Amino acid sequence: MKIEKTKLPGVLLITPPVLAEDFRGTNTEVYHQDEYEKNGIKTKFILDSVSTSRHKVLRGIHGDNRTTKLITCLYGCIYFVVLNRDPSSSHFNEWQSFTLSDRNRQQVLVPPNYGNGHLVMSDHCVFSYKLDAYYDRASQFTIRWDDSGHNIWWPVKDPILSERDALL
Repeated sequence: MKIEKTKLPGVLLITPPVLAEDFRGTNTEVYHQDEYEKNGIKTKFILDSVSTSRHKVLRGIHGDNRTTKLITCLYGCIYFVVLNRDPSSSHFNEWQSFTLSDRNRQQVLVPPNYGNGHLVMSDHCVFSYKLDAYYDRASQFTIRWDDSGHNIWWPVKDPILSERDALL
């Protein structure tokens, strides 16, 4: 397992190992609690969620002040953005992007007080996230994807948005 710190405090880029690879494909453990704990990640995840989307769908930027998330793109390719929303942080309102795909197997650990969003770059994607708290819509914040105060670069000008993401 390879774990890299990012420019945002507490946000980690994780690459799980390939356990087997041959002419049929690969086998990778997406999550192994003991291995994560050995590497200093002691989060106790209690909920797994999976979403599917098609090309040019943009979801987020959403977050809250209590949930840690482990993000994985199981199929396809996404442009993934993490935004620091902790007003006590010297990195407040800073963002970083990652390309996550089934090919690179990379994951992003997103701590509380960060928002995240993703744009589907492939024809279709399967996006997985583990949470250490139950989803509570009332405690969530939403930042408009193209908010001029954050200057987040997205590789698309006209994404497909939900009502929640489009109306802010």
